[in-house]
Amino acid sequence: MTLGPSDDWFTATAVRTLTTHTYRVSSASNRIGLRTEGPALERARPGELPSEGMVLGAIQVPPDGRPVVFLADHPTTGGYPVIAVVRATDLPGAAQAAPGTPVRFVAVRRR
Repeated sequence: MTLGPSDDWFTATAVRTLTTHTYRVSSASNRIGLRTEGPALERARPGELPSEGMVLGAIQVPPDGRPVVFLADHPTTGGYPVIAVVRATDLPGAAQAAPGTPVRFVAVRRR
Protein backbone atom coordinates (compact mmCIF):
# COMPACT_ATOMS: atom_id res chain seq x y z
CA MET A 1 0.00 0.00 0.00
CA THR A 2 1.00 3.61 -0.43
CA LEU A 3 0.03 6.33 2.02
CA GLY A 4 -2.39 9.09 1.04
CA PRO A 5 -4.47 10.93 0.02
CA SER A 6 -5.72 11.78 3.54
CA ASP A 7 -2.98 10.27 5.70
CA ASP A 8 -2.44 13.71 7.27
CA TRP A 9 -5.87 13.29 8.94
CA PHE A 10 -4.31 10.65 11.20
CA THR A 11 -1.76 10.78 14.00
CA ALA A 12 1.75 9.42 13.45
CA THR A 13 0.82 6.68 15.92
CA ALA A 14 -2.16 5.70 13.75
CA VAL A 15 0.06 5.37 10.68
CA ARG A 16 2.52 3.22 12.68
CA THR A 17 -0.38 1.12 13.98
CA LEU A 18 -1.66 0.54 10.46
CA THR A 19 1.75 -0.60 9.21
CA THR A 20 2.89 -2.64 12.23
CA HIS A 21 -0.19 -4.47 13.54
CA THR A 22 -2.04 -7.45 12.18
CA TYR A 23 -5.72 -7.03 11.37
CA ARG A 24 -8.23 -9.77 10.62
CA VAL A 25 -10.84 -9.88 7.88
CA SER A 26 -14.27 -9.21 9.39
CA SER A 27 -17.31 -11.35 8.61
CA ALA A 28 -19.00 -8.08 7.57
CA SER A 29 -16.77 -7.94 4.44
CA ASN A 30 -18.35 -8.15 0.99
CA ARG A 31 -17.81 -7.01 -2.63
CA ILE A 32 -18.00 -3.41 -1.46
CA GLY A 33 -15.18 -3.60 1.03
CA LEU A 34 -12.84 -5.76 3.07
CA ARG A 35 -13.70 -4.71 6.61
CA THR A 36 -11.12 -5.29 9.30
CA GLU A 37 -11.01 -6.16 12.98
CA GLY A 38 -8.08 -4.86 14.96
CA PRO A 39 -6.70 -1.68 16.48
CA ALA A 40 -8.60 1.52 15.72
CA LEU A 41 -6.72 4.34 13.99
CA GLU A 42 -6.73 7.68 15.80
CA ARG A 43 -7.46 10.82 13.83
CA ALA A 44 -5.34 13.96 14.11
CA ARG A 45 -8.28 16.19 13.19
CA PRO A 46 -12.05 16.02 13.63
CA GLY A 47 -14.77 16.36 11.03
CA GLU A 48 -15.44 14.80 7.68
CA LEU A 49 -14.35 15.43 4.10
CA PRO A 50 -16.64 16.08 1.16
CA SER A 51 -17.76 12.77 -0.33
CA GLU A 52 -15.70 11.91 -3.42
CA GLY A 53 -15.05 9.07 -5.81
CA MET A 54 -12.11 6.88 -4.88
CA VAL A 55 -9.96 4.30 -6.61
CA LEU A 56 -10.24 0.56 -6.16
CA GLY A 57 -8.06 -0.43 -3.19
CA ALA A 58 -8.51 2.82 -1.24
CA ILE A 59 -8.30 2.25 2.53
CA GLN A 60 -11.08 4.31 4.08
CA VAL A 61 -11.29 4.80 7.83
CA PRO A 62 -14.85 5.31 9.13
CA PRO A 63 -15.59 6.78 12.59
CA ASP A 64 -14.94 3.46 14.37
CA GLY A 65 -11.28 3.73 13.27
CA ARG A 66 -11.18 0.27 11.63
CA PRO A 67 -9.75 0.31 8.07
CA VAL A 68 -11.96 -0.74 5.14
CA VAL A 69 -10.37 -1.63 1.78
CA PHE A 70 -12.58 -0.62 -1.15
CA LEU A 71 -13.24 -3.57 -3.47
CA ALA A 72 -15.10 -4.12 -6.77
CA ASP A 73 -18.47 -2.55 -5.88
CA HIS A 74 -17.20 0.29 -3.69
CA PRO A 75 -19.12 3.57 -3.35
CA THR A 76 -17.79 7.09 -2.86
CA THR A 77 -15.92 7.79 0.38
CA GLY A 78 -18.96 9.05 2.25
CA GLY A 79 -16.80 11.78 3.78
CA TYR A 80 -14.39 9.49 5.61
CA PRO A 81 -10.65 10.01 5.13
CA VAL A 82 -8.59 7.58 3.04
CA ILE A 83 -5.29 6.82 4.78
CA ALA A 84 -3.73 4.73 2.00
CA VAL A 85 -4.29 2.71 -1.17
CA VAL A 86 -3.61 -1.01 -1.65
CA ARG A 87 -1.55 -1.81 -4.75
CA ALA A 88 -3.52 -3.31 -7.64
CA THR A 89 -1.34 -6.44 -7.58
CA ASP A 90 -2.41 -7.15 -3.97
CA LEU A 91 -6.16 -6.66 -4.49
CA PRO A 92 -7.08 -10.15 -5.80
CA GLY A 93 -5.78 -11.73 -2.58
CA ALA A 94 -7.62 -9.16 -0.47
CA ALA A 95 -10.87 -9.74 -2.37
CA GLN A 96 -10.65 -13.50 -1.80
CA ALA A 97 -9.67 -13.38 1.88
CA ALA A 98 -12.10 -15.27 4.11
CA PRO A 99 -13.31 -13.94 7.48
CA GLY A 100 -10.63 -14.40 10.13
CA THR A 101 -7.74 -14.22 7.66
CA PRO A 102 -4.87 -12.13 9.04
CA VAL A 103 -4.10 -8.96 7.05
CA ARG A 104 -0.98 -6.77 7.20
CA PHE A 105 -0.66 -3.35 5.59
CA VAL A 106 2.91 -2.83 4.40
CA ALA A 107 3.93 0.61 3.16
CA VAL A 108 5.79 0.80 -0.14
CA ARG A 109 7.25 3.84 -1.86
CA ARG A 110 5.34 5.50 -4.67
CA ARG A 111 6.92 5.16 -8.08
